[in-house]
Amino acid sequence: MKIPFNRASILPIDIDLLLEAIESGHISGNGKYTQLSEELITSNLGVLRTLLTTSCTSALEMSALLLNLAKDDEVIMPSFTFVSTANAFALYGARPVFVDANYATLNIDANLIERAITKKTRAICVVHYGGVACEMEKILEIAKMHNLKVIEDNAHGLFGKYCGKYLGTFGSLATQSFHETKNISCGEGGALLINDSDFIERAEILREKGTDRSKFFRGQIDKYTWVDIGSSWVMSDMLSAILYGQLSRCGEIQNRRMKIWNRYKSELQAWADQCGVQLPEVPDHCEHTGHVFHMRFSALQQRDRFIGSLGAEGITATFHYQPLHRSKVGQMFAGVNHSLPVSEHAGDCLVRLPLYDSLSELEQMKVIEATKSFQP
Repeated sequence: MKIPFNRASILPIDIDLLLEAIESGHISGNGKYTQLSEELITSNLGVLRTLLTTSCTSALEMSALLLNLAKDDEVIMPSFTFVSTANAFALYGARPVFVDANYATLNIDANLIERAITKKTRAICVVHYGGVACEMEKILEIAKMHNLKVIEDNAHGLFGKYCGKYLGTFGSLATQSFHETKNISCGEGGALLINDSDFIERAEILREKGTDRSKFFRGQIDKYTWVDIGSSWVMSDMLSAILYGQLSRCGEIQNRRMKIWNRYKSELQAWADQCGVQLPEVPDHCEHTGHVFHMRFSALQQRDRFIGSLGAEGITATFHYQPLHRSKVGQMFAGVNHSLPVSEHAGDCLVRLPLYDSLSELEQMKVIEATKSFQP
C-alpha cells in the first residue's frame, strides 16, 4: 500500500461539469462557471467581490499593483511562507521585511510586527499557516495605528474562521489558492478577495490585461480599450467548472479533512508527548481548515530519519517551507546575519503527514502506526 502525501480529489461530478463547460463552446475565462464560482465564494464569505485568477501568486501580484507600491516601499510578512508571498511584492520594487513566527501556530508573531515598521512600511501581509488564523485583532489595530493596508495570504485558510468571522474578510485584500494540494482545488488556480470597494474597478482592469473589458461585457461601454497596466490573470472556464464542483461540496470536503486531522491529533498526542514532538496547536478562538497536519521534532536529523522511516513503509511525509530570510534572495533583503529562530527551527524540524479527503481509515491507521513505531 503506497500512501502519497497528497491525492487530488476529482469526482465524476467535476468531470461532468468540465465536459459541460467544453461543450458550451466558452472555455476561456469569464464564462458561466467563472461567474458561478465567484458568486458562490462571495456569498459564502460575505466579501464585496471575488475575482478568480490563474493562481494565488497572480492574486498576490494583483494586490501589489493595487497598492501602487514604489521602489523601496516595505511590506511586512512572515519568513515561514511560500516564496510567492515575497515575490509578488519584490517583483514590483517593494522590499519584503521578514518577521519571525509565533511558536504555537507558526503564523507571523503579532507581537513582533510593530518593531519592524519604518517610515517606508506600506502594508502587512499575513499568512494563515495550515488554515489557523493569525491574531487579526491585534494586527488590524497595528495597521490602523500606522495607516497600513493588510493583505491576507489565505492560501491555506478558505472557510477557516477567527472569532467567528471567515478568514479572507479581514484585510483590504485577500488571496486564495486552488492548487492541487489545497482543500478545494482545480489543479492550478486562485482568487483575489476584495473587501475595500476602492479596489474593485482597478482589480478588474488589472486582471483583464489592463483593459476595461469587464465593463464592456456588462454593457456599460460600447467598446473596450487599454486603460492601465495589467496581465492575463483570468481563470479558464474549464478550470472554473471543476472548481465549482468542489465549492458546491465544500462542507463535505472540509468535514472529511477535519475528521482525519482530529484523528491524527488524538491518536498521536501521547506518543508526541513521550517523544518530545510538537503537534499543531489551535487557539480556542480559531476554527481551522484541516489543511496541514504537521509535527516538529527537536532536530533536523530526527526529522529526516522520520521521513526516511515512513518512506520505507511506502508512506510519503514531507517537510515544508524553508524560511525566506535564509534563502539567497531573502538575504539580499534581510541581511546574511539576520536570525529568526522559530522560523528556522520549523524549516529544519517540521514534517507533514499525508492529509487529503480521500485518505481512507485503513491508510491513515497505517500512517499512525508507522509514526508511533518511530523513536526519535
